Amino acid sequence: MNKRIWLSPPHMGGTEQKYVDEAFVTNWIAPLGPNVDAFEDSLARYCCVEHAVALNSGTAAIHLALIMLGVGQADEVIASSFTFSATVNPITYLGATPILIDSEPETWNMSPDLLEVAIKDRITKRSKPKAIILVHLYGMPANITRIMEIANRYEIPVIEDVAEALGSLYQGKPLGSFGKMSVLSFNGNKIITTSGGGALVSNDKDLIAKARFLAMQARDAANHYQHSQIGYNYRMSNILAGIGRGQMEVIDQRIKQRRDNFLFYKKNLQDYEGISFLDEPDESYYSNHWLTTILIDAAKTGKTREEIRIAMEKENIETRPLWKPMQLQPVFSTCPMFSNGISEKLFAEGLCLPSGSNMTKEDRQRVISVIKRNLV
Repeated sequence: MNKRIWLSPPHMGGTEQKYVDEAFVTNWIAPLGPNVDAFEDSLARYCCVEHAVALNSGTAAIHLALIMLGVGQADEVIASSFTFSATVNPITYLGATPILIDSEPETWNMSPDLLEVAIKDRITKRSKPKAIILVHLYGMPANITRIMEIANRYEIPVIEDVAEALGSLYQGKPLGSFGKMSVLSFNGNKIITTSGGGALVSNDKDLIAKARFLAMQARDAANHYQHSQIGYNYRMSNILAGIGRGQMEVIDQRIKQRRDNFLFYKKNLQDYEGISFLDEPDESYYSNHWLTTILIDAAKTGKTREEIRIAMEKENIETRPLWKPMQLQPVFSTCPMFSNGISEKLFAEGLCLPSGSNMTKEDRQRVISVIKRNLV
């Protein structure tokens, strides 16, 4: 059998081991240390913000961000419906209700039109939502100009979910630098990885200091263990931060490799009727193309998304449907939803192609060959 081609595997750069070894040699085997400090500094610089705190997951970062915005029981938080459940789960941790917003066709991200409709609706029926969680899906920036204008007009803070979009730009400015706070993820399949981990970044020094405090069990400044608030065990270890330091040294290469994958796929499939790509709408958008995604119109291709996916799996090639929208998830099916049908159509027709930054030319050719063999 041919070797497995994975969707988005980890890709080490070479210097990660050096920083991990330093942690062992100096005995910094703890959720603090030189690697953590240096990793946080590099993240803040890269995102063009002032401050960062490294955490054990992106989910933890969302949870802390919501806590610091005062989200609690009976509150409502607006979120993109077309995303992974980790974006929405932390809203429910706090007893709040997700208000789901469907996608716009240009970026597949939150529709600005529906966002404003939802805000007006919730103000009329209940109260103003406490926050907006905006996802930049598959590396594609959302329509930030319009979304931030709406959010600022209604004075609702924005949390940017940049888990899939580190290194992407909007009007030349890094994603993660627009919201009140922004969330990063370093899971094994992301553009860079720390095996598992995440971060919260912001220009607000006090918010990051509070997040760091809460992430270390909210221990008060005392000689004994004293706690005046509920805290969490959310800090990143010095060992994993060492991996992150090495990954940050090659992040620009990783983005180039991911974008090269996208260009290869587009060049080889653009002439096939019924195959379309998530591409930058105009020059304001710069995507890291974390994953290359396609839509398959079965009426034109003669094959459904699922038929193509199964054919790829038979060739030992991992692909995956696009995210199943939150309104279709049993656990969120009763949440208020402002829909235009786009996310459900994307889920029905969309496929994520292998997009690892360590793909070889032979790997990419194998993928294309299988797709072409299965199209009319």
